[in-house]
Amino acid sequence: MIVTPFTEMFGLRYPIALAPMGSVAGGLLAAAVSEAGGLGLVGGGYGEPGWLREQLSLVQQRTRRAWGVGLITWSVDRSIVELVLGFRPHALVLSFGDPAPYAPLVKSFGCKLICQVQDLEGARQAQAAGADLIVAQGTEAGGHGGARATLPLVPAVVDAVAPTPVLAAGGVADGRGLAAALMLGATGALIGTRFYASEESLAHERAKQCIADAGGSLTARTRIFDVVRGLAWPAAYTGRALKNRFLERWHGREAELATREARIGVEYQAAVRDGDFDTAAVWAGEALDLIRRVERAPALVTHIGDEAEALLRRGARLVSPTQGELHVH
Repeated sequence: MIVTPFTEMFGLRYPIALAPMGSVAGGLLAAAVSEAGGLGLVGGGYGEPGWLREQLSLVQQRTRRAWGVGLITWSVDRSIVELVLGFRPHALVLSFGDPAPYAPLVKSFGCKLICQVQDLEGARQAQAAGADLIVAQGTEAGGHGGARATLPLVPAVVDAVAPTPVLAAGGVADGRGLAAALMLGATGALIGTRFYASEESLAHERAKQCIADAGGSLTARTRIFDVVRGLAWPAAYTGRALKNRFLERWHGREAELATREARIGVEYQAAVRDGDFDTAAVWAGEALDLIRRVERAPALVTHIGDEAEALLRRGARLVSPTQGELHVH
């Protein structure tokens, strides 16, 4: 069994957290991950109250283990944060914005504050706000994120915010990625795209199959899916999605798309409803090559966790028991 400050904080069997993917990580998926020994996180996204009430009621019904909720910080207000905290989650994840205005409120509910960041400045800001746990998200991640790669970002954040524990995110989809994250100094991993293609995910079945059929080279970071939806995302964040005909047509033509957003936006929303993913976005990360089929979430948690543990045990055998001098230059 792998024991880290993250597993001890929430009483987990595995150092795995479900990425709180908006419109994908609902109550059923979060509960399945928690019941399997990870930390399930509902993707609260932009904070739609009716959807939140439905999904948070569901996760409450389905698990007695630790679970949480993620929100997009810049898009919510205090009323949404209070609504979420009223369901008594064990953790609240705030991403993409300054968490300080909400940190005292989160702490007053006895809830752990998790902050997802994309650079060292964000990590220090999160620590100053009182984050209990910080997620260092690399650009390989699906959905919205920054420009720094996971491999150098994670240890840099670990060093910058010690002793605050850190999770790694971005490009992790199996036990090898989890084991690597732990060796970088993280206390676990936040995993999204792999759970997007799970049976319990709220994603359209065609979108799940798109993920299973694609590869990491078939993704791109872009703003067009935000422009067409009329979402004012801060300039620092782009979204990684599967390449499709809509992206190929409009990427690099964001200004023109913005002038036609009213009409094209209606067409785009119709594509979302119809499951037309030549137009609609499938948010996905570069770990796509490691995902070949849609699977049940509990099996994924167990397989990823057990594989990481086996790899760490195997790695220890690579170290010679013979004592000798190590000269570092």
